[in-house]
Amino acid sequence: MLSICHLYPDLLNLYGDRGNIMAFHKRCLWRKIPVKTKCVSLGEDVDFSEHDFVLLGGGSDREQNLISSDLMKRRDNLQEAIENGLVVLAICGGYQLLGGYYLTREGESIPGLDILDFYTQAGDRRMVGNIAVEVELGGRPVQVVGFENHSGQTFLGGIRSLGKVLSGNGNNGRDGLEGARYKNVFCSYLHGPLLPKNNRLTDALISLALRRRGLNYQLKSLDDDFEDQARGVMFKRMGIKVK
Repeated sequence: MLSICHLYPDLLNLYGDRGNIMAFHKRCLWRKIPVKTKCVSLGEDVDFSEHDFVLLGGGSDREQNLISSDLMKRRDNLQEAIENGLVVLAICGGYQLLGGYYLTREGESIPGLDILDFYTQAGDRRMVGNIAVEVELGGRPVQVVGFENHSGQTFLGGIRSLGKVLSGNGNNGRDGLEGARYKNVFCSYLHGPLLPKNNRLTDALISLALRRRGLNYQLKSLDDDFEDQARGVMFKRMGIKVK
């Protein structure tokens, strides 16, 4: 059985990020892979070594401030689990919390967990709109789509990006990169939510979670033709041109 941990669902659920849990869960059940979900909020106990997939969603500066000190108490346990293959999807505010710090427009520095090598600072404008990114999954490029709405500008250090921006802003609107990736950690600014729109990314996360369990499980193919066609229509409506 795969174990999902949804961190701070009551505080980090901006733009329907809870849908990522639903997509992961459903695509497991459609393949008859048993899965359970535990929701963990402020002050509640969690041992990340007991879980296979963790979602850390998005929230405003206020929510990040509330969560920062609580999450810091869990830092060592989370970092150890990440080094041991824990699959993590961190979206927007959750993404920012995994880095060194977030510098607000008022000059306040919100400390991050400093698990991943990047930092974020508030920009002068919001980066809002539909976005398409080319992500490498299983050794081949896959087009991932979503919606971004953030003023934070993230700059990567010694860590690779999640992907290359095809249309939109991404991490900072300057370097053409979106998100961050380290081992089985996937960070992104894509809301929407992300996984229901991107079946191949969802299945990649499921495969990694199964591998963490020591299961060499070949995912049964699902009928995704309709979803792929819908993505093509969405690209056209969004005015996104991809190679």
